[in-house]
This record gives sequence, C-alpha cells and structure tokens, in this order.
Amino acid sequence: MASTVLEATRAKHEDMERLERLAVEIYEDKDNARKDEISNHLSSPVQAEIFPKFYDRLKEIRDYHRRNPSARFVSATDDFEELLKEEPAIEFTGEEAFGRYLDLHELYNEFINSKFGTPMEYSAYVGTFSHVEKITQSLKTSRQYREYLEHILEYLTSFLYRTEPLQDIEKIFAKLENEFEEQWTNGEVPGWENKDPEKESAQESVIDLDYYTTVEELVELGPEKLKEALAARGLKSGGTVQQRAERLFLLKHTPLEQLDRKHFAKGSHSSASNATSNGSTLKDNLKKEIALMEVKTRRLCELLDEVIVRTKENAEKKLTLTYEEMEAEREEEEVQADSESDDEDQQIYNPLKLPMGWDGKPIPYWLYKLHGLGQEFKCEICGNHSYWGRRAYERHFKEWRHQHGMRCLGIPNTKNFNEITSIQEAKELWEKIQQRQGLNKWRPDLEEEYEDQEGNIYNKKTYTDLQRQGLI
Repeated sequence: MASTVLEATRAKHEDMERLERLAVEIYEDKDNARKDEISNHLSSPVQAEIFPKFYDRLKEIRDYHRRNPSARFVSATDDFEELLKEEPAIEFTGEEAFGRYLDLHELYNEFINSKFGTPMEYSAYVGTFSHVEKITQSLKTSRQYREYLEHILEYLTSFLYRTEPLQDIEKIFAKLENEFEEQWTNGEVPGWENKDPEKESAQESVIDLDYYTTVEELVELGPEKLKEALAARGLKSGGTVQQRAERLFLLKHTPLEQLDRKHFAKGSHSSASNATSNGSTLKDNLKKEIALMEVKTRRLCELLDEVIVRTKENAEKKLTLTYEEMEAEREEEEVQADSESDDEDQQIYNPLKLPMGWDGKPIPYWLYKLHGLGQEFKCEICGNHSYWGRRAYERHFKEWRHQHGMRCLGIPNTKNFNEITSIQEAKELWEKIQQRQGLNKWRPDLEEEYEDQEGNIYNKKTYTDLQRQGLI
C-alpha cells in the first residue's frame, strides 16, 4: 500500500499509462482480430443483418454469464471499497502456491502406472507431459489413455480459469476444432500423420488386442466389456467370461472374415463385412477424438509455458532439500514477504545472516545448506583468517594468502602440508621431513609447486620454462 498521497497518485498514473499501452496494442491489430470482430459484429452491407448479429452477440454474453455466475459487471455506482474486501472464491492447493506452479502429482502417478507411460522422476515428467505426440499410436487407442487425456484437459482448463480468468477458452477451442478438421482430413495432425483407416486391422475394435497376450488378461476386463466387443463384431456374446474371452482372443491371430461361422451370432454370419466396417469406423472415430484432445492439450501447454518452466525448476530444486530445509526456506520466504517495503533504501532483512548473492540479496537457504556455508574453518598460517564452507577451505591451500604464510615460515607449500593450518604443526612436520630426507635433499626446482591462472600445478623448473616461452 502507498504510504503517502503523492505515492498513491503516482501509482494511479502508472496504472493509467499501463492501460494506455495495452489499448495501443489492441489498435495495432497485428493478428487482425479487431478487424474481424468489427466486420462480423458491428458492420454489415445489408441493414437487415445488423440486428441478427447483435442478438447473436447478446446470446453469447448471456451464455457466458450463465456458465460463470461469479462474473459480474461493475458500474460507476458500485462501492469499490466493498468489492475489494470481498473474499475471492478461487482456491489453490499448497503445491500450486496461488497459481505460481502446477500441481501434476496425480497425473504423474497415473502416467507412470499406465501401459503407455514410462518410469521417470516428477521433474522430468513436468517437462515432457505435454509431448503426447511422442507416445506410439498403438498405445493411444485405449480407454486408459483417453481418460488420462481427459484428466489433463480438465486440470489445465481449471488452472487457466483460476489464473487467467479473462482468457476465452471456449473461443480458443472453437477455433482449434475448425483448424483440426482440415488437418485431420489431410493427415497433418502431429502424431497421427500416418492415419489410414483402410489399412487398419479388420479385427480390431475398441479393445485393442495387441495389448493382451493371454486369454486370462482378457478375462480381467469383465463380462460386460467382452460382451460389447463381441457384439460389435457380430460374434456370439453369450457364455461364461472364460468362453467370451477365448472367443474374442481368436481374433488376435485370425481375421474376422476367416473365422469359423459357428462363432457368429444367428443372422450375423452373412454380415461379417458390415461388422468389420463398423469396427473400423468406431476405431477411426476414437482416434479422431483422442487426436483432438491432444491438440487441445498442446494448446493449453503453450498458454501455460512460463508456469510449466517454473514448475520444473521448482521440482528440481526440491530434490536437493530435506523436509527441515524446505520448512526453513518457507519460513524465510514468509519473513521476507512480511518485511517488503516500497522504500528502496530500506536495509535488507536477513535474520539468518545468509551470504549475499550476485543480485545483492541473501542467497536461498537450500543453497546455503548445500555448500555447507555455515561451517567456519580458521587457518593460523593465514593470520587466523576464516573460510566458510568446506570448498573454500580446501581451495585456500593453493591461494596467495596461504602461500605467503608458508613462505614467511620458510616452509615449501607442498601437498605434504595440505590440511595443516597450525603454525606449530607445520614446523614439526617440516622438521620430520628434514630429518628423514636430509636438509640437502630438498630440491626447490623440482618440489616447490606453482599454479597458473587456470589452476594447473607445476614445479618451479617447469613453471619458469613455460613462463620464459610465453606459454603462461
């Protein structure tokens, strides 16, 4: 909230400028949407067509508000302060974080436990669930896959309604369906380019026998499902579940027109070709319906592309956190949110004393814990300088501060003195090395180490030779 009258005035003018910029974009009409709407709804060469168009448009508006009773018109007489106090009816799950992320866990479990799915991490699923065209066509004509697509569409549509209520999803889908009809006729729908109903196996129906390898697997479908599949092919649908499954399983290896006539129902053996044609038609209609749902899914994912990217990044980050770290980060975010202010000069609130990142703000708590930046290591040779984190501590043995301290002690900075931070320990170790090897055996040209700008280690002789040649 603005703290002064001038700040409140500035904020209102900023809102006005933003709305003006949006209005300019509409007048530019890059996609000709404004021109089409004017020609379709506001103008007509025939005077008699104006009123029918007006009432058609009025009917669309009434239908929209009938479907969305919570939507309302705001007039100049409304009390805006009261409107602002109204509690929103929109609800989000904890995972969605008020619309910042998608909550795909139920869809993820449904995918990895299906016949068309593959085992993967949740973060990988978030990045690939929209690529439905990569699933082979033979795995798509099943009730399980169709229900999976219905669940995706239902969730994404709901999420879009809650986060972008001004999006006209019905209009988007209507335009999509018109384009889809032409693409389907020309065989240009992604993932269904090789659609050819005439070459499909005649014995296939809504139940895809390619999924089943034994009669027992068909028995699990139940008597009603088997009865429907047999009747659609003109076969006898009576008997026990086992008999029905055995009769249907015959079609896995034998075409319908070559099947023994004793398996057909009375009066249906002469119409086997009709049953085959009906089965192919049902199969083609099912494929078309599934392909349309895939097209709608891809379109919704395009509209939610930024949200999907954020969800994937959030899922990957959570893989590195424990429950305690996630809770600590959540509390830290709440504290930072409560302490936010419009005053840019206000001191940054950092109760956990976290190191500052490149953006001048405290780094995330999970990154702080990952690198162990809460551990302090002191080195007496470096003048009791403190190093935070194991990585910085191990790296400092090759840096200038530690090398300078070793030179002041008259001790070569070799690998023998790694992890030695005490002056007394370094002196005692150097005396032991001298006693074991003899003072004259120390050869600085071969044993003293130097490091170039890229971190490569050389002895003094090699380093000097390369330096003279201008290679380092």
